[in-house]
Amino acid sequence: MQTSHRAPGPRPPAGAARSRTALGLVLALFAACFFTLTQSPARADDQLLSRGRPATASSTESAAYPASAAVDGDPGTRWSSAFADPQWIQVDLGSVQQITHVTLAWEAAYATAYQIQTSTDARTWTTVYSTTTSTGGTQSLNVSGSGRYVRVNGTARATAYGYSLWAFDVYGPGGSTAPADDFWGSTADIPAAHNVVEVKVLNRTNGKYPDSQVYWTFNGQTHSIAEQPYLDMPANSAGRMYFHLGSPDSPYYDFIEFTVGDNVFNGNTTRVDAFGLKLAMRLHTKDGYDVEVGENRQTFAEDRATTFQRFTDAVPAPFKALAQTQAPYRIIAPGSYSGFRSGGADADYFTSYARSVGVDAATSDIFGCAASLAGNPDLCAALNRHVATLPASQQSDPARYYTAAPANYYAKFWHDNAIDHRAYGFPYDDVAGQSSFISHSNPQWLLVAVGW
Repeated sequence: MQTSHRAPGPRPPAGAARSRTALGLVLALFAACFFTLTQSPARADDQLLSRGRPATASSTESAAYPASAAVDGDPGTRWSSAFADPQWIQVDLGSVQQITHVTLAWEAAYATAYQIQTSTDARTWTTVYSTTTSTGGTQSLNVSGSGRYVRVNGTARATAYGYSLWAFDVYGPGGSTAPADDFWGSTADIPAAHNVVEVKVLNRTNGKYPDSQVYWTFNGQTHSIAEQPYLDMPANSAGRMYFHLGSPDSPYYDFIEFTVGDNVFNGNTTRVDAFGLKLAMRLHTKDGYDVEVGENRQTFAEDRATTFQRFTDAVPAPFKALAQTQAPYRIIAPGSYSGFRSGGADADYFTSYARSVGVDAATSDIFGCAASLAGNPDLCAALNRHVATLPASQQSDPARYYTAAPANYYAKFWHDNAIDHRAYGFPYDDVAGQSSFISHSNPQWLLVAVGW
């Protein structure tokens, strides 16, 4: 990710850099071994919650040092930030968890002052640990708090370089954190999967349609949930599961997307193309991981006409037609609307703003992250969120998204009405961990709620 500041001085020559990295690796390996022998978690049954989870950061020194490297379990990889204060790295645990213990394995570029913070929405943060006298190395910290997101917020560096972590490990008791309400119903009767994951489809249309008129389609099969509410899903390279209301080919339809491996589920709800039906998913795994994504409870509870009207009321004038073009069946994405395409009334909606950061792209391509932006997810996300002119360290801060025009107000609406504000409103909405994508090994069951 590019930054708007200059480094405090030249990096060491290539040979010196390699030597520094090699020495750091040796120290990191030593520290890792030492830590393994000496750590004392808050409780003996604490689980490592952060391993392999989605991680994001305020910046990276280069593509060789991504945020994911701090949570991948490999002591030879690391995250490294830009050479400026402040910087942060955060990990998404997938659901709200109790946090009892955090370990940090710093590279030579460490923080003298930093905070450990937790959040339920990646917007409002609570500090559970703070220091201004850190000496780096491997640090084992007992903390007490809860959150879906945990971050290290560095505010003062020990060196002229950035902040760099070989490891950022978060521990807690784990276990299911299922929602307290009855939206998902009982899960006790879900049969064990013979393939990879057992899928159960739920009718959450508030009485608009009976179970006999809520249909799912996958891999050539079509059933109402009155006939067959379950699907024993096998591994598949990439797929969609469609849902229709009223009849198997009704214009009231939508879908979820997924890739299922031999022992892993990767999937999401999506608004990239359009809104068709209210959808939510809840994934539960054999190790107790439990997470939900999709439209929130308030959106499921209201009538469809109310959702359409709220969308129209919430978005600026150029976006209002998105709820009218294919009403009452769909609210289409802006990239599909003729008004934002060449010759349309708002074809230049993004033009001036994009050019201010050196991008010459059609408005429809910005909404769709297409053409020249197809290979630049960070920049496309920044344009859609109206943070492209901000320093790179601020472009991963959700509190700054959609605060001024031009922006993708279609995407904003679905984020505002989604569980934990996570949604896929445009193709690269997963930048900075904002999408409804969920992934975990050892899947046990997946619930899919279909609403009106």
